[in-house]
Amino acid sequence: MNEEKSNIIVVCHALTGSHHAAGYYDGENKPGWWDGLIGPGKAIDTDEFFVISTNVIGSCFGSTGPMSTMYPHLESYRYKFPVVSIKDMVKAQRILFDRLGIHHVHAIVGGSMGGMQALQFAIHFPKFATKIITMAATYATQPWAIAFNKVAQESILHDPDFKNGYYDPADLHENGLSGMAVGRMAGHISFLSPHSMQEKFGREYKRTDGLYELFGKFQVESYLEYNGHNFTKWFDPLAYLYITKAINIYDLSRGFDSLEQALLKVESEMYLIGFKDDMLFKSEEMQLIYERLATRKTLKSDYLEVDSNYGHDAFLVELEKFDSYVTKALHE
Repeated sequence: MNEEKSNIIVVCHALTGSHHAAGYYDGENKPGWWDGLIGPGKAIDTDEFFVISTNVIGSCFGSTGPMSTMYPHLESYRYKFPVVSIKDMVKAQRILFDRLGIHHVHAIVGGSMGGMQALQFAIHFPKFATKIITMAATYATQPWAIAFNKVAQESILHDPDFKNGYYDPADLHENGLSGMAVGRMAGHISFLSPHSMQEKFGREYKRTDGLYELFGKFQVESYLEYNGHNFTKWFDPLAYLYITKAINIYDLSRGFDSLEQALLKVESEMYLIGFKDDMLFKSEEMQLIYERLATRKTLKSDYLEVDSNYGHDAFLVELEKFDSYVTKALHE
């Protein structure tokens, strides 16, 4: 951080992300989830910028969440934890920055739920950031995304090992939660696209399985099964329920008469990125935000539609298609 505190960038994470946005931690062989975008000489250049990434409230990676100890008792909150919104997540971060003596930042950057947070910052703390860069997000979560989240929620709630929310976290860390794994499989389908699945898996069959074995698997089935099951060993199911609820109720226009009125609060420069084949938060949803902002001639706003067949996860995978845009936005 420089003396003027003018080189700070806040990075907001998505549903299952965490503060570990880039680099390697001691004893780990996996970098942060946006390591390709953040670091020395990268789009978000840490030789130039001071980057802060936090866990959202409700997270299972450090911030207060449903499995945190409920002061002054020793029991976890579980269902006594309140429903939180994306706005609450942003307010909690703003309190943190105040405690750090940070009252203005150069930029806020985020994708998916992280992009939702960036947009909330722009509306509810309009003087906090010079620039907002948001991608693969929306102005309000639509029925298609809510439906996928519903599959995950129901799968968790109806798993007997979930024990109505009173499970032992150590058991799940050891054995996983099959219901949550099924829900995560549905999530993975929404993160990809038919084209990316075709490119990634085609109709390849698992080599060790026979085609006419009842439970023989296509490669795509093995992929969903492996990722779904492993996910349940490191992500808390109650945190998943609370965070997907926050995503479902997200609506930038809440508290205003319309989206247009909400966007009148924006004072930051706005850079929006949509992805052509994103089935979860469609590119036209991002474009609609831009069109509403573009009517304000005194506000700088810009929109990039990335030509991508990958799907929603393109914001995590196809960095080369938009990293130069992020660099340019940060330096304009």
